[in-house]
Amino acid sequence: QIQRALRSLSIPLERLHIMKGHMMEDMCKGLSRQTHAQAKVRMLPTYICSTPNGTEQGNFLVVELCQSQVRTLLVTLYGDGNMSPNMVYKIFDFPEGITQGKGEALFDFIAQCLSQFLTETIHSDPSKSEERLPLGFVFPFTCRQTQLDKAELLSWSKGFRCNDVLGKDVVELLQSAINKQELCHVDVVALMNDTVGTMMTCSTEGRPCEVAMVADKGSNCCFMAEAYLVETADETSGRMCVNTEWGCFGDDGTLNDIVTPYDECVDVESSNPGEKRFEKMVGTLYLGEIVRHTLIGLTAEKALFTGTDIGVLREKGVFTMQNILDIINNEEGITEVKRVLEVLGLQPSERDCGRVQQICRAVVGRAATLHATGLAAILSYMCQTRDQETLMVNVGMDGELYKGYPRFQEILLSVSRLLSPECMATLLPSRDGSGRGAAMVTAVALRLAALRREVNEVLAPLRLSRADLEKVQALMRQEMDQGLNKETNASASVRMLPTYVTHTPDGTERGDFLALDLGGTNFRVLVVRVTEEGICMASEIYVIPVAIMQGTGEALFDHIIDCIIDFQMKQSLVTDMLPLGFTFSFPCQQLGLDKALLLTWTKGFSASGCVGQDVVQLLRDAARRKQHLGMQVVALVNDTVGTMMACGYDDPKCEIGLIVGTGTNACYMEEMRNVGTVEGDQGRMCINMEWGAFGDNGCLDHLFTHFDRVVDESTINPGKQRFEKLISGMYLGEIVRQILMVMTEKQLLFQGKISSKLQTKNIFQTKFLSSIELNGLALRQIQAILNELEIEASFEDSVLLREVCQTVSLRAAQLCAAGLAAVVEKMRENRGLDQLSVTVGVDGTLYKLHPCFSTNLQMTLKDLAPNCNVSFMLSEDGSGKGAALVAAVASRAAN
Repeated sequence: QIQRALRSLSIPLERLHIMKGHMMEDMCKGLSRQTHAQAKVRMLPTYICSTPNGTEQGNFLVVELCQSQVRTLLVTLYGDGNMSPNMVYKIFDFPEGITQGKGEALFDFIAQCLSQFLTETIHSDPSKSEERLPLGFVFPFTCRQTQLDKAELLSWSKGFRCNDVLGKDVVELLQSAINKQELCHVDVVALMNDTVGTMMTCSTEGRPCEVAMVADKGSNCCFMAEAYLVETADETSGRMCVNTEWGCFGDDGTLNDIVTPYDECVDVESSNPGEKRFEKMVGTLYLGEIVRHTLIGLTAEKALFTGTDIGVLREKGVFTMQNILDIINNEEGITEVKRVLEVLGLQPSERDCGRVQQICRAVVGRAATLHATGLAAILSYMCQTRDQETLMVNVGMDGELYKGYPRFQEILLSVSRLLSPECMATLLPSRDGSGRGAAMVTAVALRLAALRREVNEVLAPLRLSRADLEKVQALMRQEMDQGLNKETNASASVRMLPTYVTHTPDGTERGDFLALDLGGTNFRVLVVRVTEEGICMASEIYVIPVAIMQGTGEALFDHIIDCIIDFQMKQSLVTDMLPLGFTFSFPCQQLGLDKALLLTWTKGFSASGCVGQDVVQLLRDAARRKQHLGMQVVALVNDTVGTMMACGYDDPKCEIGLIVGTGTNACYMEEMRNVGTVEGDQGRMCINMEWGAFGDNGCLDHLFTHFDRVVDESTINPGKQRFEKLISGMYLGEIVRQILMVMTEKQLLFQGKISSKLQTKNIFQTKFLSSIELNGLALRQIQAILNELEIEASFEDSVLLREVCQTVSLRAAQLCAAGLAAVVEKMRENRGLDQLSVTVGVDGTLYKLHPCFSTNLQMTLKDLAPNCNVSFMLSEDGSGKGAALVAAVASRAAN
């Protein structure tokens, strides 16, 4: 019978693995907004998002609610790594019956204790009498926390049953009681439970503690989870401490197969049968009861205390945790066991003493093993969600079982290592209970609040209100009107260039069309075949040698024609006279669909005899010189128009083109009657806005921040393309770098140390913004990006860096949306519609690759232009396919 009892209290390793898996599943349930209510592991957010960094300093009050006492503390931190805080405390015993009486009486008593403590403490140090004292409240009961200083009590435990507190904010109740005592300089800043207090107590400079376990009358664990996974809280950046409240694990029956008959007896006799099943197997409040029922059971089976009276064991609570510890911690044989049992009123034989000692060790060993299994579940979860192969973490420890049972630590480490071999935990004993930790929570909260104020001050100029965006929209409209007007066009910052493209595709286009895409050292030649089944394309890339780029215009255009001939021969198209659309990505003044004067070369080109000439004619002249008759240049196109046309083939409602990549631009179909720079009033024409220059006349100066001005001054074209410099991918990384430099100088980042790499222009690429803002990207990966820049970043630095990137990219998306809102509203008014339905063809790496840009752009546009139903369509190859489609539409119109 003894062996059977011992076996029932021993859990095989395979079963522990299953239990670990169940706990991890329940943890995920508890964190999910959808399944939180069904989870037995509650996973309550604590709103503690940072551990101490050692710089905290000042005086902090703590009130700690204990089993039968109130503990008040005054903790002074010196910013020395929190190695040697000064602590003064006083303990007040509860008056009889207060824990079962009115809630108001309990909180009034706590406030009276605090008042008395302050009178005695401040009397000895008058310098503290005038200062405001922030207070941390350790409240070891299950609460639903919605802020650090707002927590609604869900349930009492540990013998407390006060009226009128359940469902109420306990911080408010305490602050109200403190105010009654006229302690107007005391502010309750933070509430936490004892487990969280333990974690913070064990955190010092250079040694963050991210997990804490309390193995006491009750049992609990907390840890720093990735904040975006805590769906029951609104915080999404960084990490947040989660209070697991794992005592209820198993209440759904998942532990039934390891629950012994002795556990069943304990549960039935408890004040909450069927609840807190895990806690009743591990908490010191219950271990004595498990032993008592085991001894009663074995005596009934005549395996113990034969022929003696065990009536004393029938009394609930007679066998205490202290009795167990005295029995199992005794290395001197069974003399002490015999003494303990005799004091209880039992008459044990020598064999009884040995067997009782075995039972006690089995019950406590099982409790330690179950704690280890819970810890393993948490460690593996942390390792997985941080996307790490291994995890090294400090675990703060406290509680009667941890302190009283010497083998607890050994079992906890060995079993958790067996269950989670990828994780290495270091146990840190809690000093000064959770009181010091509560002071740390309060100190960290104040440090972060001060940091937040300074960060907001730096980023405030980049955060745009709705009124700011409406003003940008109105200014864009004003500049558009000026650009369309013949008289004011020359002075408008938005040039509104006519493209002579008068139709978008209607789906009836058929045939083979050539496209030429020239925008850099490489250029493409394409053939686009348009059939009833759709579009198919073939293309080839050709190189332009530097000698030709910088030689004569004749040599450049001769080389281009040679490449076109080569392509047509490979595609067996030499005998055909094919219409060609020419994407020419250099500044031009367009005088017709197939006539455009080159204004200036850029991108390293300097071929002579071209500036001021019609580039279409230069291409035709080269074809004549080469006697090539297989093509007919019908249209010169810019890439924004090509984007609109490429999408227009698939969606006839596509009448806007948008590029948001290295640069930014937009085009749209305007009513001819409004285009004052071109003769004729009938129909529509696509207008190339060249909106990157919006604001070059100073109309956006009010939006330009210090960072924007520094970036602008360092470019090759200061004062030009001002709108583009707020939005496009070429500049966003550099804006972020300037902000990081200022924040580091202000000691808000990287401990005030600026790496030489961070001082290098353009070192912070815009692609870093896309990586850093990916939702759910582990902060470790952000730190890897910073390591590339030779920056040592703390966890908090990574969170702040993400916020800076989000602020800059959000502003870019909002400004782009304000510009687009002006366009769609103008189109709606032009057409006299209550509601406009239109599609935007969009291209560019920033729009396509940034995780939030497109969403932020669309949301802002919907807000600024509620009467326009705008769809977005990603363009495929606007400069190639789009140019061919311009040629196709032109041919259709000509026919």
